[in-house]
Amino acid sequence: MRTYLVVIDDGEEARTALRFAARRAAKTGGAVEILALVAQQEFSQWGAVQDAMEEEARFRAEAMVAQAAGALIEETGVMPSITVKQGDPVTVVRELLEARPGVAALVLGAAANGPPGKLVAHFAGADAGQLPCPLMIIPGSLSDEDLDRLS
Repeated sequence: MRTYLVVIDDGEEARTALRFAARRAAKTGGAVEILALVAQQEFSQWGAVQDAMEEEARFRAEAMVAQAAGALIEETGVMPSITVKQGDPVTVVRELLEARPGVAALVLGAAANGPPGKLVAHFAGADAGQLPCPLMIIPGSLSDEDLDRLS
């Protein structure tokens, strides 16, 4: 089955990438996997404080993914698989792609304004030729109508 891996955060460009991937999956009989990244917390000399901060960040990421998944199911009928990981975003995405050889495309959203985010800059840059699947960068400036037409 064709699986679109979408990396999301709380940015509008992530919503755009997810909408595009969901529409493509619905039209091609594919699947969507949502990856939410939890930022690694800076070292704290008080371990309990650091653990609480990491747990809170994970809860926020899980809530964001649950909301996105609910909207995705309602709009397209596609039931996504969900992964929440902590660590360096580039490393986490690379490891997930290695662990899931069935991923047909990595789908990232690009902000409508300003420089690209870390993942877009990395995977579309010097490492572009090293990916095990195509990279789809969805412009954040596309309207929902544009996304529907293009997907």
